[in-house]
This record gives sequence, structure tokens and C-alpha cells, in this order.
Amino acid sequence: MRAIWTGSIGFGLVNIPVKMYSAVESSTLDLDMLDKKDHANVRFKRVNEKTGKEVAWENIVKGYLLNDKYVVLDKADFDKASPEKSTHIEITEFVNVEEIDSGYFEMPYYLEPDKTGARAYALLHEALKKSKKGGIGTLVMHGRGHLCLIKAQEKLLVLNRIRFEQEIRDPATLKIPSAKTKPAEVKMALDLVSRLTKKFDISRYKDDYSDKLMKLIRAKAKGKKIPVAPMKVVHSRAKDLMEQLKASLAAPTARRKAS
Repeated sequence: MRAIWTGSIGFGLVNIPVKMYSAVESSTLDLDMLDKKDHANVRFKRVNEKTGKEVAWENIVKGYLLNDKYVVLDKADFDKASPEKSTHIEITEFVNVEEIDSGYFEMPYYLEPDKTGARAYALLHEALKKSKKGGIGTLVMHGRGHLCLIKAQEKLLVLNRIRFEQEIRDPATLKIPSAKTKPAEVKMALDLVSRLTKKFDISRYKDDYSDKLMKLIRAKAKGKKIPVAPMKVVHSRAKDLMEQLKASLAAPTARRKAS
């Protein structure tokens, strides 16, 4: 793996030199965009709006439109905006990880210590693991600042980018209709939740959509057709809720007896 960020983590007067690596990789198929007429590849070009000519990557700069005029920025400008955060993540506070709503979480990254920071890395890992807390700091990457959470996971430290509060849209704009529930329905729904509750194990869940899509692609390449039974979603009336819950409670029981 190639490090995508190199810098350090600080908590108190302890400084830990680290390298950061992406913790995720895509499981989706790499599909090309084609012209429907002749299946030729469709390419995207970076074109000068005035001349209509293509612009090479090395000639592209970033700018901000201010008072109808662009202010051009380079890497040095981004670093100057917050030099201490460009290569350093200072943990400003520790929090209970479960207090952070899942909606704030973004991308996870693995942190690897430099040889000179091995003991300090192990110390922070042990402290986070035993306290069951995470460290909050700010990371500057790709020309912008990110709030981040550093937590212990198995034998390593993991950094999660988390969203700022202003990045979460206010759900008050949604129209959620008010509806009353019946005590008997709630009791039965809780029973269903209880019966289907298991300890979370990520290994039980697989992204099988890409595999099924690849199977379809191979079959189509050979001129074969895969029979598909379309799923029908039935929108039942509210008065059928009790019957639906009863049937739902019966189904899992039946499956367990058969297994």
C-alpha cells in the first residue's frame, strides 16, 4: 500500500510520527461509459471554456471566485492557511466513541507508526483501548480541513474522518406524517426485534451484487439469458399490521426449526 498522508499525531506533549493508508477498497465492477450507437468509449476532457481546447493536468490550478475575479491558490497557500495542521494532528479532546452519531462518520484510514514512534504509538493505542475512548483532532488533506476521530482497533490505530455539524442537513425540511401506534403492535414489534437480534459480525455480510452482475455479464457475452423473478412490493393497509407482525414472528421460528 502507498501512504496517502505522512505526518504526526500529538496528545499532550507526546508526538507520534505516522503514515496514513486508506482502509477501504471498492468492490464494485469497473464499468466503462460507451456510446449507445457504436459502443465506442466515452471520454471526459478538461476543456478551456474560452478556447475550447483540452488542458493538461499539469496546467490546471485551483481558484476561488471573489468579487468577479479568481484568486488562484497553490499547494503552498493551502499549507499556509493552517501550517500546523498540514502535517500534524493534535488530539484536543477524548470522547466516548458511542456518543458520535453514525451519520457523522466518513472514510476510515489505517495509521502506521514510524520506527521512532513505536512506543508512543503503542502507548496511545493501549490508553484508547482500555479507556474505550477516541481522540478528536483536525486533519488537513487535499486542500481542506477534516474533523477526525482516532480510535484503537485490534493492534493498530484507525483514523475516521467525521463530518462537521454544518455538513449535516437539517431533517426538519422533511415531511414525516404523524401516525399513532397501538400498544399491542409495539409489543409484537419488540418481540420480533428481540427474536432477530444477534451479535454484530461483519463477516456474515457480503457484497454479492457485483458477483451476480459479473455472472450476468458472462452469460450475456455467451448470448445466454438469466431468468429473473421480479420482486413485488405490496403496500398493505395499516389495519393489516397485526397480521404482518404475526406472520413475521412465525417465519423466523420456522426457519430456525428447519436449520
